[in-house]
Amino acid sequence: MHIIHREDQELREREVLAADATLAADSEGRERSGEPDLLRTDFQRDRDKILHAKSFRRLSHKTQVFLAAEGDHYRTRLTHTLEVAQIARTIARALGLNEDLTEAISLGHDLGHTPFGHTGEDALARCIAAWRGLPPADARAEALYRHNEQSLRVVEVIENGGKGLNLTAEVRDGIVCHTGPTRAETLEGRIVAVADRIAYVNHDIDDAIRAGLLRETDLPASTHEVLGPDHSSRIETLVLDLVRTSAAGDDIRMSDAVWAAMMELRAFLFAHVYQADVVMVEVDKATRLVEALFRYFMEHPAEVPAEYRAISGGDDVRAATDFIAGMTDRYAKATFQDIFVPNSIHY
Repeated sequence: MHIIHREDQELREREVLAADATLAADSEGRERSGEPDLLRTDFQRDRDKILHAKSFRRLSHKTQVFLAAEGDHYRTRLTHTLEVAQIARTIARALGLNEDLTEAISLGHDLGHTPFGHTGEDALARCIAAWRGLPPADARAEALYRHNEQSLRVVEVIENGGKGLNLTAEVRDGIVCHTGPTRAETLEGRIVAVADRIAYVNHDIDDAIRAGLLRETDLPASTHEVLGPDHSSRIETLVLDLVRTSAAGDDIRMSDAVWAAMMELRAFLFAHVYQADVVMVEVDKATRLVEALFRYFMEHPAEVPAEYRAISGGDDVRAATDFIAGMTDRYAKATFQDIFVPNSIHY
């Protein structure tokens, strides 16, 4: 039996992948250099580092959309991440791009998500803004906490006792650029940004139907006419269109018609699912919980675990933010209860 070493895999990439693929052997490297792995390319090592990280394991207990969902079939932040990785790898493979880099970025893209999904993200941004003295309507408030930037901080600083994971530049770029106005430098990173939208637009419909918030017939006409009549066909349409349109050009993009249909569906979800009354009731609770925790730890900074204080540079806001952002939903609720809910005293 023949051993396939790292050099063999790097040679295979150079021979097989498309001319505009990102090759592991040509990586810009890591901030701290080290000995190359015997068997794995640098992008494969990055993927494995993320898989073994504490922040990755915590994704299994972080909300995707439904904050108080009961049942085993609703998506969590972890299952969302795995769906993004599957979609992104399919696209990368079809275009002859680097699957290992694509997978590593996919697995790391949401490591900085707060408990309670985007609700926690918005609440933390407002908490930081208030503590910094910015008025609630200040446009700068939203920029004070963004989960993609926190994901980058997780892999660069927070993980591994403050040393970070020492990932390659290409993976770090893809993680921080998976959302927002700045596009990733690599085509693989750009694939993840679109795969993220393909995944959540489709699985959030699935979860909303399961929760009784939607029926298939409620969806916009363009969803059925352009994208397809069901979950599987819609993902297939979006992936095939992205592959064909990207192959015909020199960038990662969909056709105008399919992109417009996906964006209309996304807007529909914001109006009818993400801001539905039953969801907003739980959003309000989660917001007040995050605000209470932030206020408490700012007033009692010594109660923030030492590992977060050590990497904060003496910034209490930074330490409290890192601590709260890393919490799972259930840990945040348990911490709130320990601090604010009276316990029985047994004599």
